[in-house]
Amino acid sequence: MMRAARYYAAGKVVTDLGENLFAWSGGTQERTGLRSEFIASSIVMIRGRHRIPSGHTHVGLTKHRLFARDRHICAYCGDQFAESELTVEHILPVSRGGRHEWTNVVTACRSCNTRKGNRLPEEARMPLLYVPYAVCRNEGFILSNRRILADQMTFLQASLPRYSRWANG
Repeated sequence: MMRAARYYAAGKVVTDLGENLFAWSGGTQERTGLRSEFIASSIVMIRGRHRIPSGHTHVGLTKHRLFARDRHICAYCGDQFAESELTVEHILPVSRGGRHEWTNVVTACRSCNTRKGNRLPEEARMPLLYVPYAVCRNEGFILSNRRILADQMTFLQASLPRYSRWANG
């Protein structure tokens, strides 16, 4: 919110969107005795190039984000589970050269993960029910479970690729 205030003060705001407004009260002006007030929208578009800090374009892979991406659904049996009953499943096992990256991991229940073991899905005769994918930056915001307001969620979802499991809510 403080960054939004700086953008407004610098004249960099092109437009603002969203229903939710945030207000801050400042000090009292000596001449008028009125208190200054600053109002900002929940979504602010700025002029110019906003530089994304190095390393922030890649969304880090965590168990929580993976389980959220896959909606807590096992990639093999298709059942939905509580997070405590899920595991990170490497499609190409790490012991066989697989990497710990978004496109090589899916959510699996403990039973299916144990049954698949150190084999490829085809070798275990356990086909994947969905395809893993690398999440984009905006999907990363959603998966991080930040406090996202309804209008901000709508804005983020509108920019997601069609293959995202979060594109349509």
